[in-house]
Amino acid sequence: MDCTIRFEVEARDPACAARAGRLRTPHGDVDTPVFMPVGTQAAVKALSQEDLLALDAQLVLSNAYHLYLRPGTEVIERAGGLHRFMAWERPLLTDSGGFQVFSLAQLNKVTREGVRFRSHIDGSEHFLTPEKAIDVEIALGADVIMCFDECTPYPVEKGAAADSMRMTAEWAERCKARWIERDARDQALFGIVQGSTYEDLRVESVERTVAIDFPGYAIGGVSVGESKEEMQAAVEWVEPRLPADRPRYLMGVGAPEDLVACVERGIDMFDCVMPTRNARNGSLFTSQGKINIKNQRFQTDFGPVDPGCSCPVCRRYTRAYLSHLYRAGEVLALRLNTLHNLFFVLELAANMRQAVRAGRFLEFKQAFLQNYSA
Repeated sequence: MDCTIRFEVEARDPACAARAGRLRTPHGDVDTPVFMPVGTQAAVKALSQEDLLALDAQLVLSNAYHLYLRPGTEVIERAGGLHRFMAWERPLLTDSGGFQVFSLAQLNKVTREGVRFRSHIDGSEHFLTPEKAIDVEIALGADVIMCFDECTPYPVEKGAAADSMRMTAEWAERCKARWIERDARDQALFGIVQGSTYEDLRVESVERTVAIDFPGYAIGGVSVGESKEEMQAAVEWVEPRLPADRPRYLMGVGAPEDLVACVERGIDMFDCVMPTRNARNGSLFTSQGKINIKNQRFQTDFGPVDPGCSCPVCRRYTRAYLSHLYRAGEVLALRLNTLHNLFFVLELAANMRQAVRAGRFLEFKQAFLQNYSA
């Protein structure tokens, strides 16, 4: 079945694997490398859709597992799909729930057939199979949908990692078959590569997943406790074996230094709760590295969060004011901090796209990291 969503690589950096491309979807084009703000429950915490448009977020991630439980796919279908339900006209990606199988392990039982679990909301029992996960994602109507996988924990014995990876590959075949059966050609189904920190398992996983032939590919099972070096190694084992004409998505990675390192290694798409979660905890990104606005020294600092930042927060408010809002427990602190952090990572992605197109990505990377680590 031909997918109507297309990906085009438009520029490659001559000195590394970094590339710039365009993902064409029914709800608009997405320029890559791209960072996706995470709107798990059809909302990016502390922000409105108007805020996201003002930040020029191109693609937002929501989670099928959470939306299946609340408000339920029936409600979202009656609303006309997830785009209409959340009043977001640009592209959407839904994760299938594989990470929740990992993060809510105490509530579930995993078998080859699927996952039986209890809702973390009301304790009700559910059984999620690869076929049902695809049905849920098709009902939601996102432009990019993910295969149902098992996110392998870290650390993990090699035998357990191998069993998990091979089950994910079997589930990928079932997801693809259901996607074809449902004729969901207007939604791009991405396969997910697992294998933990074992090179041979990552190689086996990518080869099995690519053989199924998906419109796009993701690298999962990273940013779950392993070191940055181990995460980058997983990317290096997988990326050369992925089709050059398909988008590559590194799941759950969002630290600025990791975005730069993995774009250099050929990754096109990223998502992570880090920018928004850090913001709500008072940790803010700046061109000189992270700062904690809760620190006492910022109580009388009347400069912007980042003098080099042009976001609406830095143009108007001071560190002292943001520190006061946070200490006073004002809701506005969460909103302003989140606006700043998301602007920072979205601007970083835009600057990386520009650097790739100019053929100077490594020069950009060196300058960025030299300042950021300072």
